[in-house]
Amino acid sequence: MKTTTILLAALTFSTTVSAQIDETKQHDGRSRLSCTSIMVGKDASTDGSVITSHTCDSWYRTWMRMVPAKNYERDTITAIYEGRMHTQSADDSTKMYRKGVIPQARHTFRYLDTAYPCLNEKQLAMGETTISGRDTLQNKKGMFMIEELARIALERCSTAREAIRLMGDLVKDYGYGDSGECLTIADKNEVWIFEVFGEGPDKIGGVWAAVRIPDDEIAVSANISRISSLNLKDKDHYMASKNVFDVAKRLKLWDGKEPFSFWKVYSGGNYFDEPKNYSVREHFIMNALAPSLCLSDTIENLPLSVKPDKKVSPAQVMQLLGSYYEGTDKNLSFRHKIPNPKRKGKDGKINEEEPDSIVSPFSNPWMRPDEINMYYAMGDSVMKNIRTVSVPWCAYSTVIQLRSWLPDEVGGVAWICLDNPGESPRFPIFSGCTELPRMLQICGQHTDREDAALWHYRKANRLATVRWGTYRKTLEPLRDYFIEKGQRELPFVEQSWQKLQSESPEQAQQMLNGYTADFFGATILQWDEMARKLWRQTWAGF
Repeated sequence: MKTTTILLAALTFSTTVSAQIDETKQHDGRSRLSCTSIMVGKDASTDGSVITSHTCDSWYRTWMRMVPAKNYERDTITAIYEGRMHTQSADDSTKMYRKGVIPQARHTFRYLDTAYPCLNEKQLAMGETTISGRDTLQNKKGMFMIEELARIALERCSTAREAIRLMGDLVKDYGYGDSGECLTIADKNEVWIFEVFGEGPDKIGGVWAAVRIPDDEIAVSANISRISSLNLKDKDHYMASKNVFDVAKRLKLWDGKEPFSFWKVYSGGNYFDEPKNYSVREHFIMNALAPSLCLSDTIENLPLSVKPDKKVSPAQVMQLLGSYYEGTDKNLSFRHKIPNPKRKGKDGKINEEEPDSIVSPFSNPWMRPDEINMYYAMGDSVMKNIRTVSVPWCAYSTVIQLRSWLPDEVGGVAWICLDNPGESPRFPIFSGCTELPRMLQICGQHTDREDAALWHYRKANRLATVRWGTYRKTLEPLRDYFIEKGQRELPFVEQSWQKLQSESPEQAQQMLNGYTADFFGATILQWDEMARKLWRQTWAGF
């Protein structure tokens, strides 16, 4: 009877409190399901790396491949597509369609083809985050979606500045057809934030701005336009489309008198309709890396970038992309308290050394809205959902290091994880890799496939989430082991490759591909074994 009452109460309250506690819904055309990117300048990182990153937080493809460099004859064209984000392999063209063609370059670079292409052989790298902006800016007749802009730039460019200029030219000539987007573009010397919108329904084109993150600073973008003022006289740190001010006036988004703010004009605010250029994720990450600044969450304009209190390691970026507001009152996994069974002994006496309540082992950072609604209906008023940095609907995540002092082949390395970045291990793919394991070339989003890498992580991760308070003790050390292993072994890989390269380039290539395959394979074996172990531990039920 009690269970029935609880379930009925949950159903009764689910509609009335859903809007209050579910922050993962779309509102006013702005998606809260999307991505996070952290950028680190070379003088802000522990080893001199330039870092960009990405969590692809949506139902997009997980297959990836290395596309080889190619040469083309004169007067060759290349097609621009829409729909590759939901294909199941490189050979799948289901629901893809060609939006148009552009002239092909005589030579294209090798690149890592993820849903949002992310790294090429010249150590040019990109992260992505959808910033949506004003619905009135979008023109779907524009040829380019953001993933195709990124692909063409990685095929043709060696530096961030080249990529920004090329993408700006492509948008001007062929039109931008996506909602507002941000690319965090890095090379081995610089990292930039690039934001682009359409020009509205009456004109096929686009408007964009880009700002260089100072070398000794870090920045965060998480689904909200972040760029504010533009000092276009400072060509070393600012770039923008020639129409950046004219479009604002033509669409009556700026009167030309008030100080110009890119995010205010083209976005208007965050996804809560607050007049801010940030929300919880940006504020949490920047405070985590620069706590001495005591950044307030009541200000309108959060700085685009800040100098961290201490230099930032790639491992810290990985940990932050896997975070869920640990150490703050926003951490959902510590909110659900239950009576402590050890408080009262069998003799009825109270053990004063034991607290009155403990965190439920079922409490976890990624509870579904219906779970939270149930607890809320039972009177647990603190159980309100806040969109975490890491989420279980993440397709894949990248943390990319770029190092100017190393050959490009090993200087650029993307640390990849599939599924929830707070639970999954990361493995390396280098700029110089030419092949990837077959399991990485098949998407696991549409069906549960043993030949798709995604489900080998997802099964163990979901089991661990069910009793997070207990099973995290198994998962987290193993996840951190692979982060530490990767950073520990990286100097050995670099030195071994350089030695082999001087003796036998063919063996050096085999070694690099083999290391990635072996590292990836080790993570698969460990997560498969963990899934079996967690199943064995549930013999008495969850």
